[in-house]
Amino acid sequence: MIEVDLPADGAVAEVTRSFAACVASVTETPLAEVPQPQADLPGAISHWRSWLAGRGAGLVTLAKPATFNWPGYWLAVLEKRGHSVDAADLTAVLMFGTPSGVVLSPQDPSLLGRAATELPVREGYVLCGLDPALIAPTLPLPHLSGTVETIALTERATGAMRTVSHGRALANRGLDGDRYAAKAGTFTPANDTARGYDLTLIEAEALDSLRLPEGRTIGYAEARRNVVTRGIDLNALVGRRFRIGDVQCLGQRLCEPCSHLERLTTKCTLRGLIHRGGLRADVLNDGDITTGDLIETID
Repeated sequence: MIEVDLPADGAVAEVTRSFAACVASVTETPLAEVPQPQADLPGAISHWRSWLAGRGAGLVTLAKPATFNWPGYWLAVLEKRGHSVDAADLTAVLMFGTPSGVVLSPQDPSLLGRAATELPVREGYVLCGLDPALIAPTLPLPHLSGTVETIALTERATGAMRTVSHGRALANRGLDGDRYAAKAGTFTPANDTARGYDLTLIEAEALDSLRLPEGRTIGYAEARRNVVTRGIDLNALVGRRFRIGDVQCLGQRLCEPCSHLERLTTKCTLRGLIHRGGLRADVLNDGDITTGDLIETID
């Protein structure tokens, strides 16, 4: 996403301008190139659907926006509780994460970081590509390597993370002593066949460069990932096997931030870590992970 301010055009309703700003942000399109039709929000959405279709994308209406949940971007229209619903009572925001939180709110910046479950969501939309074909990675893939900077775990779902110098990894479970290895994490799936819940990693570089309001920062353990790395591109490990010390792992997907992480840390953590929140991986064999261990790809 890109930072976009509320367009200044009194001829267009504020909620329509805010929705246009959110579309510009999530598509990383200059605001001047996003149409701002002089229409009510439903009319503008019809216009944007045609505009997006010409770019291979669509805007899908959510049937149950108040309970919608997924790990990507979506647009929400909020209503003011206790008011008659007209354009002046609506606010358009951009959401992200599972559970979702507000990452852009051109009309009301005070909403940043608020969880979707706390807000009066009236409408919801997902912007997506019209062609779902997956793009195969280019071969051969480069060899990647880095080191373990910090190891952290906690026994309880929302407990404070503690750093350790050494951890015992258990195949198909995670780090011994951590809530996910005990199947007691906030996001531990009910279905044992679900993958990507054994181990979480995040780059030290992402945390070092994280800029939060009033100069606030979060410590390595506060990021609530098990392994903080240095020198390796974790996003590039999705779908790849890699080794941490003598523990083999498989990168499953990005470990995107969410409103739960923001609630346990500080304001704007969610927005600051989008696509930089690290990696979810499976543990393939029992073994040891120690601070300073080499991390490297093995295929």
